[in-house]
Amino acid sequence: MNSVKVSFVHYLPGIFASIAALMFNCVRKEDIDYSPYEEGEWRLKLWLFLAYVVSFVSLAASVGLLIQDSIVKTGPSVWTGTAGVLQCVFVLISGLICWTSHSE
Repeated sequence: MNSVKVSFVHYLPGIFASIAALMFNCVRKEDIDYSPYEEGEWRLKLWLFLAYVVSFVSLAASVGLLIQDSIVKTGPSVWTGTAGVLQCVFVLISGLICWTSHSE
């Protein structure tokens, strides 16, 4: 039995990945104008950009916690960091699949 406690910081990348998946699923694909010369719908593009920034930051944070878990021997095991990375990857992939496949 392992007596090492996992801190709340290890849960934050998964929480923020879930928030990012919700953020980019709030935008309908039909509302985005892909023309480079139009200035319409810049709020949607900014919202999507922020969603992708949050998702990549959460993924980078989970990789950072994995590296920290592998270096520090008194903290959680490497499997805790691996689980955090896999959680972020799977949440973001499922969010992107949901966004690309839903139709209205």
